[in-house]
Amino acid sequence: MNLEEQLMTYKKSVQKKPQEEKMQETIRASKEVFFASEQEKMLSYHEFLWSQFKLVQKRWWILQFLLLSMLGAALVSAYEESYIQRGMGIMAAIFVILIIPELWKNRSCCCMEIEESSYYSLRQIYSARMVLFGIVDVLLLTAFCGTMTIGLNIEFTRLLVQFLLPMLVTACICFGTLCSKHIMDETVAMILCILWCGIWLVITLDEKIYTMITLPIWLICIGLSFGFLCIAICRILNNCSDYWEVGFDEIRIE
Repeated sequence: MNLEEQLMTYKKSVQKKPQEEKMQETIRASKEVFFASEQEKMLSYHEFLWSQFKLVQKRWWILQFLLLSMLGAALVSAYEESYIQRGMGIMAAIFVILIIPELWKNRSCCCMEIEESSYYSLRQIYSARMVLFGIVDVLLLTAFCGTMTIGLNIEFTRLLVQFLLPMLVTACICFGTLCSKHIMDETVAMILCILWCGIWLVITLDEKIYTMITLPIWLICIGLSFGFLCIAICRILNNCSDYWEVGFDEIRIE
């Protein structure tokens, strides 16, 4: 018997069969130790939200504030209602458009794969950004509407129709376009928003059309646009992991 045969015989004699129960117990213990060590390093959701707040470029909020300030100054100096309607409709669309670059910067900067590999999912990242923009924009709009209603005695229903309605429709266009199954970028969303501004100007500047539409119809339009906006946001949160920045001729992960 040569050396190789002796080694094979020895290997067979000392070989032990693994015990499945012991292996599973070792795996469970390893997981517990790993999770316990990582739990000390893991951010809470409030800390994660704060980290996202620090990553958001504050210039977009500053531009939104300046935009509302310009609109307030225009309302003070404008005496004809047609100028008020025209200015508020355009400003409302621009107010929403300023959200696009920051909210969708992970697509333009090609960092979705990196975010997908992090502990917090893309859904949590998108929801954190939407929550932050929602909080800031609600504060800005509340201050603006309160100032215009109290300071200039402008009816709240007029603000609701002439500013909030075009703003909601613009938001629906942006979210509906960017979360579409078809590949569309920010430019398409902005072009559609500009077209909507033209349609809104035709409606508000034509006295015959404007007077034919009563307040209940305006409220129904606001309700429908708000409902569609909620559906579009839910669709983004559910399908955000499918929005990759690859081209038409590259591999797409679904």
